[in-house]
Amino acid sequence: MAAALAIRGLRGGRIPPPPHPTGPLRGAASGALQRLGEWFYEVEVVLGWAERLRRRRLRRKNAHYSFIQSLHGHNVAAACFAMSCGGRVRFEGQQRWLCADSRGRWSPEVLQFHHVPVVAVDLSGSQLTYDGLDNFVLLTKLQHLDLSGCPHVDDWALGRLHVFGDSLQELSVARCPRVTERGLATLHQLPKLRCLDVGGLAVQSPGLLRILLEEMLPQCRVLGMEMEEGDPPKAPPELGQPPPPSVTAL
Repeated sequence: MAAALAIRGLRGGRIPPPPHPTGPLRGAASGALQRLGEWFYEVEVVLGWAERLRRRRLRRKNAHYSFIQSLHGHNVAAACFAMSCGGRVRFEGQQRWLCADSRGRWSPEVLQFHHVPVVAVDLSGSQLTYDGLDNFVLLTKLQHLDLSGCPHVDDWALGRLHVFGDSLQELSVARCPRVTERGLATLHQLPKLRCLDVGGLAVQSPGLLRILLEEMLPQCRVLGMEMEEGDPPKAPPELGQPPPPSVTAL
């Protein structure tokens, strides 16, 4: 039969196409494809469910401590929220920082500072979001705020820091991946800022941005941004002034 088909092919005759697979072979292939499609669908459902669960936990973690605030005041509520996020706080007149224990439980000692204002908050590396700042907006004497390494702090969160314009003196947003030049531009609303750490931010021309920050906040020391390759060179000398002397090789 194969020889006959080959002879017909050489003579110009039409060779019939191979028969379509039927029977058990075709059923096995279609079943495998169906199971593969179902598997991909199940993976997509699981990933979507996991993302929704992560967002729900993040919202719950940044909930407003309104109940504690109604019982013990906004300073204690802010302190409890910061410690629940793994951060620490310091009250006015105190040298010691308060933080949660290894199990994440904060000490009842914080309740004795009912009428003592919070002056320093360290939330570095925490899961703080824009909504979580609701717990700090009433702190009228906050002087130090560390948000370095917070993955969810973005430009919108920086724009909300204007409520601390009358008190905040030290701020760190170093290594915050969602902070850009737009968020840094809103810091002009903090006229009393004396130290700003912006190291490790993914911005273009960090040297130029540092110059702009220093012009925007003339009384503030900017840390973490140095001139790098690709930054604009220094301005040429003004007309009428001699150029700088050249260095000749010895």
